[in-house]
Amino acid sequence: MAIITNPQDFNTDDLYVDLEPVIGSELFLKCEGLNFAGSVKLKAASAMVEAAEQDGILRPGSFLIESSSGNLGVALSMIAAAKGYKFVCVTDSRCNLATRRLMEALGSEVHIVTEPDPHEGLLGARLNHVREMCASDERYVWLNQYANPNSWKAHFDTTGPEIARQFPELDVLFVGAGTTGTLMGCARYFKEHHPSVRIVAVDSVGSVSFGTPAARRMIPGLGSGVRPPMLDESFVDEVIHVEEADTIRTCQRLARTGFLFGGSTGTVVSGAERWLAQHGTPDITAVAIAPDLGERYLDTIYQSHWVEDLYGEDMLDADRTTTVALAA
Repeated sequence: MAIITNPQDFNTDDLYVDLEPVIGSELFLKCEGLNFAGSVKLKAASAMVEAAEQDGILRPGSFLIESSSGNLGVALSMIAAAKGYKFVCVTDSRCNLATRRLMEALGSEVHIVTEPDPHEGLLGARLNHVREMCASDERYVWLNQYANPNSWKAHFDTTGPEIARQFPELDVLFVGAGTTGTLMGCARYFKEHHPSVRIVAVDSVGSVSFGTPAARRMIPGLGSGVRPPMLDESFVDEVIHVEEADTIRTCQRLARTGFLFGGSTGTVVSGAERWLAQHGTPDITAVAIAPDLGERYLDTIYQSHWVEDLYGEDMLDADRTTTVALAA
């Protein structure tokens, strides 16, 4: 029996879903959403807060502030509530309504940026707002998830070793690229301890992280309008870019088998499925990381009107055709 007093003390880190019946290739999906924050971001949030407290940067009376598209904001909201800090999350209009309401329910203040920066888009505008808030009051403490090394160190110390322990014969690991904290932590761990493991980063089409052109992105989580400061491509063997339509199709296909995952997970699984179809062998051992679950996306990627308005009815028709073909 587990008994906790702080919500951040609980996290299930050893659950994997075998996706072979769904995608036709052996792929084990590491589920990172089974904690009170609902996502992999709990690890980075906990590590950054603890380091800031130990360094004396974060003290009683401090105001936490962070830019987040959603999941880190929820994790910090939960931790701030447990520790008695005020927290301000700076996000934009792409953040799911359920996520915003969840942060507010935890006592956080949510600032929504609507006008993009001319050169760095909505993310750049969010970061500008954070800087302005910090300049206005010295009590604000910005952990800066985009450049904070404790973000990737959290995964170097936990996520990487967890996967290696469960899969000592691992051949390839698929990791989504957002701020790249999870990606860099896992990649650095495997390159240091198990260099034969191939690290495949999965990014969204329209993200500029790996030097591809910027384009509209409506699903929060993966991708970036600004190159992530902590990204070091020397630790990455390959990059796959996934269209948002494919993300939605994959999420809905998984949901029809009983697994409701978030948009970031749909992107990673879609990229992994494509890679395995081209490079997979019968004896390959492959793992992908699922950052979150799907309840926060019920008004977006699982809502037909939202999908039709942004991507057209043809996309849903194509999804139905794919589903029928698989069922047959």
